[in-house]
Amino acid sequence: FLALKIGKVNWQSKLNKAAHHTSDYSSTEVILRRGQPFNISLNLKTTVQSWDNFTFIASTGPSPSQQTKAIFTLSEEGASGWSATQEPDEPRCLNFTILSPADAVIGRYKLKLQVLAGNKVSSKVLGQFVLLFNPWCPDDDVYMADEKERQEYVLNDSGIIFQGLEKDIQQEAWNYGQFEEDILDISLAILDRSLNHREDPAVDVSNRNSPVYVSRVISAMVNSNDEKGVVEGKWSGKYRSGTNPLRWSGSVTILRKWYRARYRPVRYGQCWVFAGVTCTVLRCLGIPTRVITNFNSAHDKNLNLSVDKYIDMSGNTLHLSEDSVWNFHVWNESWFVRRDLGSFYDGWQVLDATPQEKSKGIYQCGPASTRAIKEGDVNLDYDSPFVFAAVNADCVTWIRYSKKRKERIYSNTRKIGKFISTKAVGTNSRVDVTANYKYPEGSLKERQVYKKALKLLGVRRPGKRTKIPRPRRGFSRAQPAQTPSISGKLLLDASPVIGQDILLTLTLRNLISDFQTIKVKLKASAILYTRKPKAEILQLHRSIKLGSEEVKEISFKILYSQYKNSLMDDRKILVTAVCQIKQGASLLVEKDIVLQDPFLTIKVLGPAVVHRPVNVEVTFTNPLSDVVTDCVLRAEGSGLLKEQLRIHVERMAPMETSTVQFEIFPNRRGTRQLQVDLVCTHFSDIKGFVMLDVAPA
Repeated sequence: FLALKIGKVNWQSKLNKAAHHTSDYSSTEVILRRGQPFNISLNLKTTVQSWDNFTFIASTGPSPSQQTKAIFTLSEEGASGWSATQEPDEPRCLNFTILSPADAVIGRYKLKLQVLAGNKVSSKVLGQFVLLFNPWCPDDDVYMADEKERQEYVLNDSGIIFQGLEKDIQQEAWNYGQFEEDILDISLAILDRSLNHREDPAVDVSNRNSPVYVSRVISAMVNSNDEKGVVEGKWSGKYRSGTNPLRWSGSVTILRKWYRARYRPVRYGQCWVFAGVTCTVLRCLGIPTRVITNFNSAHDKNLNLSVDKYIDMSGNTLHLSEDSVWNFHVWNESWFVRRDLGSFYDGWQVLDATPQEKSKGIYQCGPASTRAIKEGDVNLDYDSPFVFAAVNADCVTWIRYSKKRKERIYSNTRKIGKFISTKAVGTNSRVDVTANYKYPEGSLKERQVYKKALKLLGVRRPGKRTKIPRPRRGFSRAQPAQTPSISGKLLLDASPVIGQDILLTLTLRNLISDFQTIKVKLKASAILYTRKPKAEILQLHRSIKLGSEEVKEISFKILYSQYKNSLMDDRKILVTAVCQIKQGASLLVEKDIVLQDPFLTIKVLGPAVVHRPVNVEVTFTNPLSDVVTDCVLRAEGSGLLKEQLRIHVERMAPMETSTVQFEIFPNRRGTRQLQVDLVCTHFSDIKGFVMLDVAPA
């Protein structure tokens, strides 16, 4: 290296990380954000005569091209938009400020310096750095103006994913852990494992300046369906050859498992797992992202905006249609501008990594603009018809008496897409974002949007979208060919807890003055959150006589002994009652039940301070009247524990309360989430979490 002998290259790591909001990454690498200057100092062994002959080269990807290789000098900005300026020097030390453009390709870069001395060119690699999207930079497509939102959607490494039922919404804690060791490397490896990258690495890397492109690739790579992606989905049978999706508490364990097993898909995930992992990877790369839960979510396979469900006379679901309505479905939203669609569609974009339908030949979904969905613009990229149907489809239930005879017993335009939820900025409370997806149910604007979507999808409907008489609150009113002469509802007598019997009452009301005999077929099944039945628990047949406008109550019990073997890995039950009248329409009454968690309490015994151990005490109760053996208490939390902690709980007597203590060692300040999970083969997991404020040392 003739003209210039460089001793040490100082990447000003602390200074740059603070300025670029990357101090939280557990990595020794230089991590920077695009569109923002960074500083670098070179310690020299010789003095320098002239600056005119300095050329910088920043390159990324396997075969750097025009888009992925930037050549720039101190005097002029390169064609690529990169530039360098020299700062005041100290003796034998050169200080430079380098600026990347706000639309630079993201990824791992190599920085080289070339010096021309006479007719000899000598070059030196100054080192490597990682360049990320920059929500703090107004010229970046992912720019987010509000600092509190940036703290939440980019820098918060824990969160809440809402689950349960529309009438019983529950909070589940999730450890995103985007700053934990290896997670940035893994996120970049995910991009390099994609089909696009394998087909044409140069084109793939040059497209990585676009959040539309990067987020779509991640939505395909988080599921394992096409390219040995991160998580393998499973919605039926047992999970013996992997982990029950309900057991995961965060993304870090999953991502590390995939990486350490040389990219073998991790078994198993369901929708919230795909969404949790997607959120981790996108926040890690610098794209503002949140997790969304849609209650009563339609999976409309044929995209005719109608979800048809068929049952037989006993209330058994018949698999005559591939459509379904899930109790909830979880996806993501990321924040960026849509240069491909126009500025009206900027803002939150839906991404769904759960493998449900193919898009352009592979299992991926999004980004679909929430504005496009609200306006019914289902012709716009990407996959907006699928998301529109998930929040807007009509719901129709049929009873099938024979191959030739079926009866429409229920039709509802208001059931789908309820309480669309996400975690609030700065707190764990729930924010309802339904209004971002659709106009108020039943409003003129909502009808117009629905008709526009039908037209764009080329769906012909007999008649208008059915208006439904509003039923009396809580009573199930069918909308068949003829109005039914009875109404009914199923009610729980008490909040059901695992290990105890479940008490229910079916109330039937005669709506006419004639005497009627009703045949009631009651059925209870263990179900997945997709409402897919896993096992039958109970069947009852009753005949009820109702006098003129009479109301009768039928009480019944689901015994713990009847459901215990069906609810070892979950706690959801669907009860259906098919009520048949000799002359006239049948009535279907349904009730979803989620058994309550037995209590688990977490106490932090003392102040939490960075780099000082603190004890945590967890108390939990065996909810069963049986002895329980071989339980494991698991704990995890970003910034609190390096790896997941496991403690064996040998034996618990019936209804016994146990206490376990363990130590955590906080390594990052601020608000942290500690999650605890009691895993046992006798009942589904008991989970809890606590938020703690870690003070600086």
